[in-house]
Amino acid sequence: MDITTGFEHYGRKDRQYYFAYGSNMNPKQMAERCFAARVVCAACLPWYRLAFYGHNRVWDGGQETVVQTPGPDKDQAVWGVLYELSFSDAASLDLWCSVRLDGGGAYFHYPVLVVDATGSEHTAVLYKKDVLGQAVPPSSEYLTHILAGARGNGLPGPYVNHLEKLQSVPARYPVPKRDTLLRGVLRESTCAECAG
Repeated sequence: MDITTGFEHYGRKDRQYYFAYGSNMNPKQMAERCFAARVVCAACLPWYRLAFYGHNRVWDGGQETVVQTPGPDKDQAVWGVLYELSFSDAASLDLWCSVRLDGGGAYFHYPVLVVDATGSEHTAVLYKKDVLGQAVPPSSEYLTHILAGARGNGLPGPYVNHLEKLQSVPARYPVPKRDTLLRGVLRESTCAECAG
């Protein structure tokens, strides 16, 4: 299936599927950012791995993204939560996560096929970083926040164990830091803002 055109899996035309693999798996966080996000299922993105780059000023440490795995590592997969979002909730989430269509934000929309526990495929969009640079571990507090979302959504035990073993470092200041506002909405910093 051509994932750039195969949006028939979205169901309703006024909804879209969004695949969360990091902090947006956390139900409390999604409730703050979206009015009525609906969990569809747990799902995995095959042939990718979770990685951290850049700087997350809200939580300190690296920001999550997915990176395609080469050759023999194609057995790897990133597990996450498939949400159904209204377009207004999707726009709100874009603001919170500094997703910009012009490429100037921390993330951009990336179409993918994710697979649920029954083997069914779903067309979805995830947030992916474009500029990576050197890998930066997340703060321990941020990783704990991500783990709460993974456990709360019943992700597979081996994957949760994998997350628990990821390298992290204690935040250098109290987190989460509620400092960057855009139209009354907290958003994560862009690459340009991290550079300073």
